[in-house]
Amino acid sequence: MNDRDPHPDQDLNDDDLDLDRALTVATDLAAWASEAIRRPPGGEVREKASPADIVTQTDETIEAHVRSVLRTAFPTHGIEGEEYGTHEPATPNAPYWVVDPVDGTTNYAHGIGWCSFSLGLAAPDGTPLLGLVADPWRGETFTAIRGRGAHLNGTPIRAATHTTLTGHAFLTEWAAHAHWPGLDALLAALSARHCTARVMGSTALSLAQVAAGRATVAAIGEFHAVDGLPAYLIATEAGAVALPRVPAYDEPLLLSAPGVAEEMAELWRTITSN
Repeated sequence: MNDRDPHPDQDLNDDDLDLDRALTVATDLAAWASEAIRRPPGGEVREKASPADIVTQTDETIEAHVRSVLRTAFPTHGIEGEEYGTHEPATPNAPYWVVDPVDGTTNYAHGIGWCSFSLGLAAPDGTPLLGLVADPWRGETFTAIRGRGAHLNGTPIRAATHTTLTGHAFLTEWAAHAHWPGLDALLAALSARHCTARVMGSTALSLAQVAAGRATVAAIGEFHAVDGLPAYLIATEAGAVALPRVPAYDEPLLLSAPGVAEEMAELWRTITSN
């Protein structure tokens, strides 16, 4: 599921698997981060890899705070973040957190109210254990614990019951400023089915819409754990079908409502095989 070396033979101990405590800490961090994001952006906006890949002071402030809290609350855990890289676990069989402090920084920096705070916990082999995606602008927090279903502000949610793509919504994200291979053909095929496409600007928040039953399908061209793993768990716990079932680092990921999964998978395979 990521670019780490898997350790499937290692067992997590009881302290590492206290997922209820982990969710409480994550929820508190989401509330703090959401308040920080709702403030007007301040400080310098800087380029990272390209002019279309930027970071703000808010990104850095939130991630630094999250890391500090997690290292105090879970000192054996690792942390992988969007802005400050990887802090390895203190023990080889400990889980690790993934955090994207502001997923959708371009939207945030330009005053567009569609970005999110994303936080997840994974086993050493990358298996997602807990996922959280917070939408600061709408006061919504999507959460999931592996095997316990998905929730929105504490209320259970399920993927849509639609049985056709026609008349429904498909969400995707560009790879920074560029289309990803196959996207143009996929959009044309969906248009022919009268399925409406949207490019919103936050991977985590777009994928989470499938869990809430708002989008029937969502896809990204490159899966990265820091912004994709929490929403992937939330969507699949809500009943969405993932293709591939276990996403790989830097590879495409498709999430579909179960009633359209077969139709979408056939279309997806046609597009991605060309």
